[in-house]
Amino acid sequence: MIAVVIPVLNEEKSIGLVARDLLTTAKREKLKLQIIVCDNGSTDNTAAVAKAASCLVVNEPVRGYGAACLRALQAMPAAAEIVLFIDGDYSDFPEEFPALVRPILENRADLVVGSRTLPGAVRERGALTPQQRFGNWLATFLIRLFFGQRYSDLGPFRAISRAALQKLNMQDRNFGWTVEMQIRAARQKLRAIEVPVSYRKRIGVSKISGTIKGTVMAGYIILKTIFKEFLRRG
Repeated sequence: MIAVVIPVLNEEKSIGLVARDLLTTAKREKLKLQIIVCDNGSTDNTAAVAKAASCLVVNEPVRGYGAACLRALQAMPAAAEIVLFIDGDYSDFPEEFPALVRPILENRADLVVGSRTLPGAVRERGALTPQQRFGNWLATFLIRLFFGQRYSDLGPFRAISRAALQKLNMQDRNFGWTVEMQIRAARQKLRAIEVPVSYRKRIGVSKISGTIKGTVMAGYIILKTIFKEFLRRG
């Protein structure tokens, strides 16, 4: 079984589309999914739409991307052997998820990151803002410099084996979640690979790249996480 973790905040217009495409693809590929949506304080009908789309909905009132992911993981079924992370804004293409889980199912990888910048990745014009591109470049450069692991992206669309995830002891409760995972995977010498994925403009306004404050804060948190992990022992 694959547990799908989707942190959401006011995604009523998109979460149903994400769930629909995931379940349709899983049925075609004969893969079993449990979609776990963590509502991170939505003020719209996100939770109701997610439930109607056959998702298990849990709540995390304390805001934070990592906090929502951690809460969703608490509801992961015992049978789940792989965890798939995807955003609820429909910017990723859910139907591409088999490309992320297949290397793990075939025992070729422990962590698979969907890269929006690798050759072969298809991006809608304007989907990745200049500040996102620069931030990704800087963060991945520092990871390579400090930890010796080459990545091209910090994209949220990713899959990891349950056993590997448990080794990472994930703790970040904010936007440092993705970079913490990739750094700790390097520290643990996990088999981490990237696959190209498509990317489009999200439905609705981004809480991060959609505002100057959000962009600056996310960048600060990501860089802080990198340096914190660099200074951390073990």
